[in-house]
Amino acid sequence: MKKIHFILLGCFCALTLTSCFKDEAPNAECDIVRAWLHTDDPTEMFYQATDTMVNVLYTATDIKFTVRRKADITALAPEFELTEGATIVPASGSVQDFSQGPVRYTVTSQDKSWTRDYLVSFNPVTVTQNSELQFNFEDMHLDDKGKYYVWCEQMGGGVTEDIWSTGNAGFGLTSSKAAPEDYPSAPLSDGYDGKAVRLVTRSTGAFGAMVNMRLAAGNLFLGEFDISQALKDARKATRFGLPFDMKPLTFQGYYRYKAGDKFQSADGNEVAGKRDQASVYAILYLNHDADGNAVTLNGDDVQSHPLIVAKAIVPELPETDQWTEFKVDFTYVKDFDLDILDQRGYNLAVVFSSSIDGAYFQGAVGSTLDIDQVRLICETVE
Repeated sequence: MKKIHFILLGCFCALTLTSCFKDEAPNAECDIVRAWLHTDDPTEMFYQATDTMVNVLYTATDIKFTVRRKADITALAPEFELTEGATIVPASGSVQDFSQGPVRYTVTSQDKSWTRDYLVSFNPVTVTQNSELQFNFEDMHLDDKGKYYVWCEQMGGGVTEDIWSTGNAGFGLTSSKAAPEDYPSAPLSDGYDGKAVRLVTRSTGAFGAMVNMRLAAGNLFLGEFDISQALKDARKATRFGLPFDMKPLTFQGYYRYKAGDKFQSADGNEVAGKRDQASVYAILYLNHDADGNAVTLNGDDVQSHPLIVAKAIVPELPETDQWTEFKVDFTYVKDFDLDILDQRGYNLAVVFSSSIDGAYFQGAVGSTLDIDQVRLICETVE
């Protein structure tokens, strides 16, 4: 069993079909937009004051609050902002016992034609002492509509969480009839040891050309993909990182890589003589700014944001058809603060991509990166 030390901000479900609304009838929406818990002293229960509120992604049906290890969660009264005219059962602000697991809430649209269930949980966090995290990519499942694969991890206690995200949902907007194995991020049966992940840069076809997003790099990362932003601002749709409770020292794993034949620019023109490259890195950063605002890095700033504390960027990944080890130490650009660690104030992003400039829709269709047996060596913190 794999034990991971992350506080999950939410797990991704399906694309727009999981939402229950009709485009032509706004009053048929039945979604939770925000959830929060009022408390006179947030620090008694939460690590950060911002943890009292969860902005619910359009695709999410699990709403998770992270609380301190000894927090009393037997009688809490979360409140909800709903889409216009919708109602919720149990009622917003009613007292519920969350100590036995998630509580199911049902939202009904204003026109009474649609309902949607949410699971709301308050999850106490226990700081563990393990010094190595292992990601073997043995566990995955299809999304709710059976369109593409989602990778998950065993969190201990028999709980499985979808902590890994991809851009598969965005690719689905351009290639709705693709088989799950033909999405940019898919499982691989012959890994270094057991299963692995295969990331392939794919063409997005006529629709991609129309919106000037001609290719989709295969990617896998810790964090969230916000499908509602995919066509508006694709780089901001990738929200990198999850809260992390250790000091990472070394990032390592195994890979295979083959670049595609023709590198193309964002306008679709071939760039003669240019060879595609893969991208593999991990970033530790502060998840709140100086004013106490929550921060999540995205495709624009994941390697450049001023709140970055440490980087482990694999400098190059030579093409190879054999499983080859990569290994790089974290370089700290800011001091690591144990007081901030105690407040769950760090996020860790781990990112893999088959095209290093895929976020800018540049690369070579067919570039293929296989990843397996990833390790994070960390300093144990008492």
